[in-house]
Amino acid sequence: MTEQKSTNITWHEQNVTTEDIQKLHGHKGATVWFTGLSGCGKSTLANAVAAMLHEMKISTYVLDGDNVRHGLNKNLGFSAEDREENIRRIGEVAKLFTEAAIINLTAFISPYKVDRDNARALQPDTFIEVFCDAGLEVCEQRDLKGLYKKARAGEIKGFTGIDDPYEEPENAEIVVDTGKLSIEDSMKIVMDELKKRGFIG
Repeated sequence: MTEQKSTNITWHEQNVTTEDIQKLHGHKGATVWFTGLSGCGKSTLANAVAAMLHEMKISTYVLDGDNVRHGLNKNLGFSAEDREENIRRIGEVAKLFTEAAIINLTAFISPYKVDRDNARALQPDTFIEVFCDAGLEVCEQRDLKGLYKKARAGEIKGFTGIDDPYEEPENAEIVVDTGKLSIEDSMKIVMDELKKRGFIG
């Protein structure tokens, strides 16, 4: 984890509590953490679930890996250290969304188990890990961004699944075979877990 460098700071309690916001929204917040190889369907599934939640009048937001690197994390590359900091920042942001009673859906490769575990540790009771298990062969066949082709050609170094590891979750709350299941069936699995956990009615 990143070392605390700030000094002379004090935590200020807020007048409007998380419980107050939950009453306003009519539901609790949670983080649904989608992880998996590039091209496994993380962003597609996260956005589909967000759209369904929105139709149900549930406050929701998608934190997408590529989008976040356009702003908040634009100063980070893809070294192991930068990947760690990328996920550390997102874990903290996701926690803030949860405290604001928003069901936030994060779509990040997040290849290292320790980084995902650190994000979970920030909100253990409101963290749902979703492993989009499409398999390397399927993801490479899709190659929606042409990244696998570039990685195989040596144009991209340290690419997850090719010359950098992806550590599969061992105890994810949800495992979805996004290589075989339809988007509708995949959505149902996620929604059922949210209902089972009491985050939606």
